Amino acid sequence: MALKTYNPTSPGQRQLVLVDRSELHKGRPVKMLTEGLTKTGGRNNKGRMTSRHRGGGAKRLYRKVDFKRNRWDVPATVERLEYDPNRTAFIALIKYEDGELSYILAPQRLAVGDTVISSKTADIKPGNVLPLKNIPVGTIIHNIEMKPLKGAQMVRSAGCYAQLVGRDAGYAQIKLTSGELRMVPDGCVATIGAVSNPDNMNQVMSKAGRNRHKGKRPHVRGVVMNPFDHPHGGGEGKSSGGRHPVTPWGKKTRGPKTRKTKASDRLIIRRRNAKR
Repeated sequence: MALKTYNPTSPGQRQLVLVDRSELHKGRPVKMLTEGLTKTGGRNNKGRMTSRHRGGGAKRLYRKVDFKRNRWDVPATVERLEYDPNRTAFIALIKYEDGELSYILAPQRLAVGDTVISSKTADIKPGNVLPLKNIPVGTIIHNIEMKPLKGAQMVRSAGCYAQLVGRDAGYAQIKLTSGELRMVPDGCVATIGAVSNPDNMNQVMSKAGRNRHKGKRPHVRGVVMNPFDHPHGGGEGKSSGGRHPVTPWGKKTRGPKTRKTKASDRLIIRRRNAKR
C-alpha cells in the first residue's frame, strides 16, 4: 500500500505522512476473535513504573491472532484484510473449509480470495505455512517459531522478513534482517513471504498528539533537566552533561553489556552487532 500525504490545512497536517489504508476492511473486527485489553501504563504487578514514557492512548480491542497455524492440511480462504491497533503489521481474516474463522498476520502480496494452508507439502507462496525442514534454502520467511509447537515469536513486525540460508544436524540456519545468524530446530514452522505494511517505517506523525494517541508519553533528555532530576542536568548554557552517559539512576549506558543470558544464546551463530 502507498503512502498518503495531506494538504497543509493546519500545522499538524503540513508534514503528515501516513499509510494509505483505504483497501482495508472498514468495519469492526469479528467479536468472537477479540478480547478486552488492560493498559499497564508501564507499571508492573506492584504498581511500580518499570517502563518509562508510557501511558494514556486510545482504547483498544485485542485481536486474537493465530501464531501457531496448526490446522494442518485444511485450506482457508482470505475473507478480508484488517488494521490491527496492537501491532504494526496488518492482519487477515481467514475462513477454513469447515467455516471456522481465524486471524493471521498478513504477508505482502496476500489478497482477498487467496487460499492459504498449513501443510508439509504446501506450495511456496505467501501465507502458506511449512516446517523449516520442508522449505527450500534461500526462501524468504516470517512468523518463525523458536520452539516446536510454541507458536511464532520471531519476525512479526511490519515489513520484516528472514531468509533460510541452510540446514545442518536437525537445525535450520536463519539470517535475520538485523544481521544475526541463528539456528532454529527444523521441526519449527514458518510462514512464506515478508510481513505486510513495509511502508510503516516511512510514516511521519507530524505532531506530538499522534504519539499520545498511541500511548507514548514525552521522552525528556537528561541534559535539559536540573542536577536534582538527572546526573546529566545543570551547567551554564548548553551542556553535554560533563560525564559519560548514564541512566537517571547513574548506571552507564555505553560499555557494560545489559542483555541477560538466555538459553537460546547457544543457537546464535553470529550476533547482529558482530563485525562483518
